[in-house]
Amino acid sequence: MPFEKLLFGTAGMPISTSEPRSTIEGIKRVNSLGLSGMELEFVHSVNISNEKAPLVKKTALENKVVLSCHGSYYINLNSAEKEKISASIERVLQGARTAESCGAFSITFHAGFYLKDSPKQVFENIKKQFEVITRELNSTNNKIIVRPETTGKATQFGSLEELLSLSSQLDNVLPCIDFSHLHARSNGKMNSYAEFRSILEQSEKVLGKEFLRNLHCHISGIQYTEKGERNHLVLGESDFKYKELLKALKDLNCKGLIVCESPNIESDALLLKKTFEEL
Repeated sequence: MPFEKLLFGTAGMPISTSEPRSTIEGIKRVNSLGLSGMELEFVHSVNISNEKAPLVKKTALENKVVLSCHGSYYINLNSAEKEKISASIERVLQGARTAESCGAFSITFHAGFYLKDSPKQVFENIKKQFEVITRELNSTNNKIIVRPETTGKATQFGSLEELLSLSSQLDNVLPCIDFSHLHARSNGKMNSYAEFRSILEQSEKVLGKEFLRNLHCHISGIQYTEKGERNHLVLGESDFKYKELLKALKDLNCKGLIVCESPNIESDALLLKKTFEEL
């Protein structure tokens, strides 16, 4: 979808959503907070019915809230077991179908684990499964962008280079850049203006300028060890230099949706929006 500017939103409905909490009330709360996006969280299950999806889409349009989606946590497109691969593909497809019915422009998920295979073999295995996914979605005219997410541990498939290469070879596949994951994955690197700008420029070089006008990204505070990500933190309790990232995004005229995954989702989303607007 064409974005006019960089938007900020929450991963899931805001904590302050009124009771009874629901996706509909969450969208309304996002609007009342002055934010512009919300990620549907299908991480444990697709929790919106086919009957409810059109109302979600209508509510989002009325409240000028852009929707994205986070797919299932239970996906491994590099599993050694065919049944698990089939189940993983079906979870992606189920999430993508419902997300598109809700009006979401993009679905992201963690694609898989290296296990005992070489990174090169894993890349080919996962690419093969993405071909199945995109072919199936295309056959039903589903236009949602499928976004493998950069991951926070070196044991997980999802380095920036892998996802740029994968996306360059497949239609309707683009990376969801989780900048905090890249920071954790590199054990504290990827945390300066120069590095953030390099990530964006490298992405533009491989995928074209249009990629930077159609971003779906994640930001949060993050705790990590030499093995990578441990858990998300509030930005103020983390060493993540979000101001430098926002400056790089602004200097390169990036557009799209920034989803905040901090534990205090709406507070940090509003902090990111305010900081960006003041640059």
